[in-house]
Amino acid sequence: MLAILSALSLVVLTLGAPTATPAGKWLVVLKPDSAASTATVLESHGDMLSSITKDHIYNIGSFKGFSADMSTEQLDTIKTDPRVAYYEKDGVMKTQILEARRSGVTETGATWGLGRVSHRAKGSSEYVYESAAGAGSCAYIIDTGVFAAHPEFEGRATQIKSYTGVETDDNGHGTHVAGTIGSITYGVAKKTKIFAIKVLDAGGSGAWSNIIAGIQYAVEHSKTNTCPSGVVVNMSLGGGRSTTVNAAVAAAVDAGLFFAVAAGNEGSDLSTSSPANEPKAFAVGASDVKDALASFSNFGKTLGVIGPGVDVLSTWNDGKTNTISGTSMATPHIAGLAAYLGALSGAMSPAAMRSKIQDLATTGAVTLPVAISNGGTPNKLAYNGIA
Repeated sequence: MLAILSALSLVVLTLGAPTATPAGKWLVVLKPDSAASTATVLESHGDMLSSITKDHIYNIGSFKGFSADMSTEQLDTIKTDPRVAYYEKDGVMKTQILEARRSGVTETGATWGLGRVSHRAKGSSEYVYESAAGAGSCAYIIDTGVFAAHPEFEGRATQIKSYTGVETDDNGHGTHVAGTIGSITYGVAKKTKIFAIKVLDAGGSGAWSNIIAGIQYAVEHSKTNTCPSGVVVNMSLGGGRSTTVNAAVAAAVDAGLFFAVAAGNEGSDLSTSSPANEPKAFAVGASDVKDALASFSNFGKTLGVIGPGVDVLSTWNDGKTNTISGTSMATPHIAGLAAYLGALSGAMSPAAMRSKIQDLATTGAVTLPVAISNGGTPNKLAYNGIA
């Protein structure tokens, strides 16, 4: 349920009841050095496991496993198999929206966030960027889906997969994220191609098992896609720590995909939040128009960078726009920046992109609370390097 308090100021989304943790559903991960497939492991246990209904089978590089509903007896059988690395009860993640100079181009009247990422100093309403603007890059958005028919996307957005039974954005969050990444007015990378994978429902929540399947789908889809400027993935979602979700993200990064992920909105250290605490992901914190760390933003030594995340104007699933806040809104500024930089320099490894964004960032620009600063949170504000 959306409770929009103001169209042009802070909008608080009161999410519907979070998706309940699926009863009896487990995530099982095989050892990386195991030559066995999921099917082989299950078949080796005969009738005891033959009745398992597998929800998803995962195979992302060395990350192999499955999700399934299992009885206590079936779980006891599988967890003793020497080929199994670990098992984890399925959980839930949700959107991280706030609850309660080659040929340069200048966009005037731009959102404050676009102005901020293209200037060293705060306060500009102009977005200055190179005309390549993300051309040749592919941005995958693992979220609530996208309203692809929004005119702001100019036909560059496609809903490619849904794990909720609904083939459109029935929340708005994913469309907002997509707009910040690549819409013609509100986007950082105005020529990138957008591919939406829906793993979150109308309330903004989704099971870990579906999120992992969405990660795998992005990896597989990108293999046959044409993305000479590179592939970026935006995950403006999060929740409690999940070893399995983190492992899937790490495997996808190893496959060459750059992951920008929300640091989280608990106002605490991101070390307890997945996928933000996955070292191979690039965690993004949120700042406001005054260059202060947003009060809700998570922080920590492993924070990758900070981006605009308060009162962000972007596209919405009704064909119009909305202004909302959260590390969910900061993250697509960085995914868009990665797509933008890929178009300038060519596709690069996730590690190289991470270094590029951090090297370009404006150091010391954000006002951090003393305790957070003393705790080692990097004070780096995203910048596109235009000047």
